[in-house]
Amino acid sequence: MSSRVSMTESQLQDAIRLALGADPGVLTFRNNIGHAVMQGGRRVTFGVGGPGGADLIGILDRHPLAIEIKTPTGRQSKEQKQFQQLWEARGGIYIMPRSVDEALALIARIRAATGACQ
Repeated sequence: MSSRVSMTESQLQDAIRLALGADPGVLTFRNNIGHAVMQGGRRVTFGVGGPGGADLIGILDRHPLAIEIKTPTGRQSKEQKQFQQLWEARGGIYIMPRSVDEALALIARIRAATGACQ
């Protein structure tokens, strides 16, 4: 039996958010998406991008950044793929890390490719 404990997507999201928060060129906000029923029965939808919106929304060195966090076995939904296509078509950076190390490596790779700096 493996002694390695796997993280839930929520735990991984928190760990990635904290790791990226140490980088002065990265600013992220948790993007909660859902519905609420207000007093009187009116339904309100909240969150950036509606169904399919990325888990974290923010900025990487002055560029729009969306981060969809997945566990090693997690897969994007149809709505998440559509959000990614829209985000990237409009110049946004979209990444889908499966670990803290991968998130940090993706940010470094983007910086190297674009010449962006911290």
